[in-house]
Amino acid sequence: MLNRLTDSLNFQATALNLRSERQRLIASNIANADTPGYVARDFDFSQALSQATGQRSAGTSSLAPATVRPSSSHAGHLGLDGRPADASNAEPSLNYATNAQTNLDNNTVDMNRERASFVDNTVRYEATLRFINGTVRTLNTAITGQ
Repeated sequence: MLNRLTDSLNFQATALNLRSERQRLIASNIANADTPGYVARDFDFSQALSQATGQRSAGTSSLAPATVRPSSSHAGHLGLDGRPADASNAEPSLNYATNAQTNLDNNTVDMNRERASFVDNTVRYEATLRFINGTVRTLNTAITGQ
């Protein structure tokens, strides 16, 4: 019983972390919308979640197949984010977003797509938070017997 409960909360916590990372990437894309030569980055959330939780990948991504994964030759090396390279199990593989329109400055940020992704990700982040809060509130009620 307790394993199912902790597994569910761990799954939701992993989803919340991935949503937060995706929000950071989308905000970075929006901030660099006017930067010449900037290539928009994103990741397939469902694939990253199944990878982080150890499940098989389901579905395909609409993103370009170019995947960037830092590699290390020693277990003590740090990753690009300053954390140990072997500790980044839940980190998604980043992809380059496909270019919807050609620009003279070679910037691949599509503001309409980024805004829609930002709003969608925000709503899903809030839903995950509400689910976790509801589960914890239910557990607290069950424990205290109120």
